[in-house]
Amino acid sequence: MSIISPEIEMVDRSSRSIRYLEHGWPCDLCRWHAHEEYELHLITETRGKAFVGDYIGDFKAGDLFMTGPNLPHNWMTDQVYSETVETRDMLVQFSHQSVESLAQGFPEFSQVLKLLQLAQSGIHFEGFNPTFARGHMESIRDNNGAERILAFVRFLVRLNEHAEKKTLSVTKLIHPEGGSKQARIALVVDHVTDHFQDSFSVAQAATMAGMTEITFSRNFQAVTGHGFVDFLTRIRIGQACGMLYASDDQVIAIAENAGFKNLANFNRHFLKIKGMTPSEYRETARRDLVPQQESAL
Repeated sequence: MSIISPEIEMVDRSSRSIRYLEHGWPCDLCRWHAHEEYELHLITETRGKAFVGDYIGDFKAGDLFMTGPNLPHNWMTDQVYSETVETRDMLVQFSHQSVESLAQGFPEFSQVLKLLQLAQSGIHFEGFNPTFARGHMESIRDNNGAERILAFVRFLVRLNEHAEKKTLSVTKLIHPEGGSKQARIALVVDHVTDHFQDSFSVAQAATMAGMTEITFSRNFQAVTGHGFVDFLTRIRIGQACGMLYASDDQVIAIAENAGFKNLANFNRHFLKIKGMTPSEYRETARRDLVPQQESAL
């Protein structure tokens, strides 16, 4: 199932206003999904591709995101990570009503509502200290009752003060009333992310979604913000990026493993999407990894 399961969508507001979760990789919770709650999401391990609404980009350990209500999202760890990760994600879910009610009672807190407005498109808090982020998450996790709420509020205040907030998705929301179409499109998205190497045409995708090609193409564009072929290409390029920095395989082999039948076609798409050649990407990515490797020693 692609849409988030009811036990996560339905948060008991009578006893708690926020919910803390953490999980590893792979995990059934890691899928293209949406829910009514806002979500603060900290990646603690691995690298891969972030999908937030119509946004597709890289993520790494330490990245912190916020998503708004009904904004589809997923974080896909690159397949080059073959070992199970015990804790890849730390996250907090909360409702708009909870924060809005707090702002009504304490006007000084109303500035945080602007942060929630930005979250309608998804936010990446660029440059936010990952040690501080983890500390805030652990404080929320390890406290109960009013102390947990205070820890959560402190985190929201810090995030609101953070200057580098990058909004992610142009298409803000997929409304709940579109659930049936959304679920069928999400089924195709899940298939593409799991079987990116395979040939998969628009006609096959439309059949999987139970739509005509014209209807499918229109709905896929509306739901993801990308045409189907462009989305599939971006998925494959994203997987190729992981192979480039984590293996010594030749570029032609990586292109084939990522689902490209033609090296020239792979190079052209890679340059268009990443703004550099595959070899340049490999060099840059490995250079970026050096500080993490050193700090782990």
